[in-house]
Amino acid sequence: MKEITASMAGTVLNILVSPGDDISPGQEVIMLESMKMEIPVESQTAGKIGAIHVNIGEFVNEGDVLVVLE
Repeated sequence: MKEITASMAGTVLNILVSPGDDISPGQEVIMLESMKMEIPVESQTAGKIGAIHVNIGEFVNEGDVLVVLE
């Protein structure tokens, strides 16, 4: 399984995918907010969304697992 992790600490502003969605490299999957800036988190690989480990409004640290690909 491949994991998509937070590139920086911030608050989850939006979740742009759902379990079962097929994604491609470079696709935005999560939008974080840090210091009043919106930071997109992109997938580095193609795959299918298996599980989402965060909720909107949740604070995450750099390196936290956000999404797991099947």
